This record gives sequence, C-alpha cells and structure tokens, in this order.
Amino acid sequence: QLIGQAFPYTPVANPRHMVADWSFGIRDADMQQAVDDARGKGAKVIIVLSHNGMDVDLKMASKVTGIDAIMGGHTHDGVFQPVVVENAGGKTLVTNAGSNGKFLGVLDLDVKDGKVADFRYKLLPVFSNLLEANKDMQTLIDKIREPYQKELAEELAVCDDVLYRRGNFNGTFDQLICDALMEGLDAPLAFSPGFRWGTSVLPGQPITFEHVADQTAITYGTVTRNEMTGETVKNILEDVADNLFNAD
Repeated sequence: QLIGQAFPYTPVANPRHMVADWSFGIRDADMQQAVDDARGKGAKVIIVLSHNGMDVDLKMASKVTGIDAIMGGHTHDGVFQPVVVENAGGKTLVTNAGSNGKFLGVLDLDVKDGKVADFRYKLLPVFSNLLEANKDMQTLIDKIREPYQKELAEELAVCDDVLYRRGNFNGTFDQLICDALMEGLDAPLAFSPGFRWGTSVLPGQPITFEHVADQTAITYGTVTRNEMTGETVKNILEDVADNLFNAD
C-alpha cells in the first residue's frame, strides 16, 4: 500500500493563493490513521512517498508505527543506505534519492508471513551519457526544445569558480542569484531559497541562459521587491535558522 505525504509547508514556500482551498501540515495522527486503515484492509507492506524532507521523515518514522519504509524527497539528499528508525511498533526505513534524476533509489523487500523480513537497497547513479536514450522520448524532447534552443544556448558569462547549490544554507549559485537581485532591483537585501538543486557549472565553462533557467525556472519563480521592517527581516532569518539548526 502506498501513502502520499505532501510538503507540509506548501502555503509558506509557495504563493498561498495557489493553494487557497487546501490545508497542509505535519499530521502524525492523520498519517497513523491512514496506516492503520490500510493495515486493517489487509495491506502487508506500507510505503510512504513523502515530500517532507529527510529530517521530518526521520521524526515521523520515530512517531508513527506500521510504516515499513519512507521514500522521500524535498531536501534532495543522496542517501546511500536507508536510515533504520526504531519506533514503538518496530522499525521504519527512511531514504532519499537526490534530485535532477541523478540517482534512482531501488528498494527490494523480502516479505514473509505478512511482514517485511529483510530488504535490499541501492542508490543507483544515473550516467545519462552512458545510457541510450529512448528514441520516441528524445524526439519529443528535441521537438519541444527546438524553438528555444538558440536562447537556451546563449552564453552570458564565463565561470571563474564552481557554481553550485548543494546545501540548505548557502551555495555559490545562491550567492550569485542574490547578488544579481540586489543589483537589478537596487535593494540592500535579497532572499533566495537555499536548497540542493540543479547542475553545477565548472571554472572556465560558459554560463548559458539554460544554466540560469535551470536554477530559477521553478514553480514560484516570481521576483518581487518589497518594503520590510527590521523586525520582519529578523523574523524571517530566525525562522530559517530555526528550521536549519535545531536538531529536532
């Protein structure tokens, strides 16, 4: 049985008007009820597909019983071996498989007498240049990209350092984005979400428009210039620091 868990902070990380009629949260009791209902209907194995993020998944695994494995995302961690979390009802496996199609998480479960007896997990790296493309899919991709190919290939600059987004706190591409926002919008401060995302650009490599789009063409890619009080800025930074550095 598969159970889905949406990102609990969707209305905070995205424009609230996009999900005006929905509510979100870390609802352990609701998750426990969903697991219990599935078990009651005869489910032998419960897998949660989660957008919580690794730390929240680990906490949920410690509180909710009856989940065999949580296969998560959101924080884009490349977890090479599942973390085995003990809880009141047994154990739960928790793993993430990176981002951008760089890895494929493969979990095989050995189920005996109605429960998981053993497991095998592999985080398989995907080397796209070594895998033959599906001809029909490649044709479709080429057709969609063709009208924009010239714009995507435009060289904007040459990289003199490694540009990356590999941490939840900061990265060189994060800093480049914030510097550009401050200069372009004549603002003393700029905020951009720090997360593990996108492809890296190496020293000496041209920075193309596609590299910029890769980092910024996201669901909530709107750029705004706002007036904030010092208290508002402090509260934003405190909230981010609270999420990043609290152990629990």
